Order: sequence, then C-alpha cells, then structure tokens
Amino acid sequence: MKKDLTIICFLFILLACSDDDSFPDLPKIPSATKLVFPFESSVCNEGTNITATESTVLFEWEEGVYTDNYELKLRNLATNDLSSHNSTDPEISIVLKRGTPYEWYVISTSNSVIETAQSTTWKFYNADEAIESYAPFPAEIISPTMAETISTTASEITLDWNGSDVDDDIVGYDVYFGTSTSPEIIQNDLNESILNNVPISLNTIYYWKIITKDSRGNTSDSGIYQFKIN
Repeated sequence: MKKDLTIICFLFILLACSDDDSFPDLPKIPSATKLVFPFESSVCNEGTNITATESTVLFEWEEGVYTDNYELKLRNLATNDLSSHNSTDPEISIVLKRGTPYEWYVISTSNSVIETAQSTTWKFYNADEAIESYAPFPAEIISPTMAETISTTASEITLDWNGSDVDDDIVGYDVYFGTSTSPEIIQNDLNESILNNVPISLNTIYYWKIITKDSRGNTSDSGIYQFKIN
C-alpha cells in the first residue's frame, strides 16, 4: 500500500512540475475581419490602369486574428456573377468594370482549423466618368427569402426589402407579385420598403421582385424571388 502511495505521489509531482509546452494550446478559430475600402454605399473613384471600361481597385480590410488566409467574395450586382479572390495579406487588387455596382465580403480562414469567419457585406459603385448620377443598388430582399416555405393559415402576407443608393435619392418602389414567373405590378411608387396585407392562398408558389427608382429616372431590378405558402 505504501509503495502504491509513493508511486502516486511521484506521478503527481512529475505532472505538476512538467513544462506547460507538453500541453499545447488548442487551435484558435479565426475572427471576422473589418472591411476598410471600398467604402460601404459609396462611389469608388480610385483605381489604376484606368480604361474606358475597366479599372484596377485595391480592396483593403483589417488583419484578422488567428488568420492565415483570406477569401474575398465579389458579386457584380448588374449580372449577379460571384467571383472568389484569395490573398494571404489583408488587401488585394482586382480589375473591375466601370460604372457597375458591386458587393463584397471577406472570409477569414486558418491552416489549423476548418472553422471560418465572415465579415459584413458592403456595396459600392465603381465610378465611371460618363455617369453623373448612379442607379440605386438592387433592392435587398428581406422577407420572404428565395425558395422559402411558409406554413401559415393567414390569408395575407407582408413583403419586406431594403433599398439603398449612393446618391441617396430613392423616390419609390414598384412591387411585382403573383403566381407567374413574370409577376405583374401590384403597387407602384411605394414610398416605404415594405408592403403589408398582400393576399395569398395556401399550397401556392409565388414570385415577386422590386424595382427601385431614383429622382433622376434611374432604376434597378432586384431579380425574381420565389416562395411557397403551405
């Protein structure tokens, strides 16, 4: 018995005196970075190698904690094309179409863990010298979302979206809604970015979109969204 106690005490002392390096820290999950440039809801007038149709813009963001690599996601809001750009530094230069709206965000990754972190999403226009005013950004659909299935016994629904414009001169929204893939307009020149009391039926698929209009006659199209009522 005394021998067993001696061995246990010896092991306890050995563990207590061991170097902390024998117990390595667990891998750290990367943190979401903060975007720096191009600014949110702005017109980007900076760029190099400028031609009539393209310019090279330097994207910048803050260095992430526990981050080894960055993946910048860039969407052309005019075509809805999404591209990916990788960098080990908190910046990267990308060739953009001029006079075109974009949105972007950055995903932080680590070589040690599979978990990632995503920044907020910013929108901007890449400037064009020939444009004096810019069309609004395509409306951001909030509810119902694409391919959402809604279980309800209600006979009406609310359509909700968000509009933004670098010129800050949105004057109204046209709402298209119906059971056709080319929905008809049900409300025009709506001042608010929400429409209540829209009639619906059960077991029906609906399609809708928003046209955003500004004071200069410019418009933007959100694209068609669909949802189902159960």
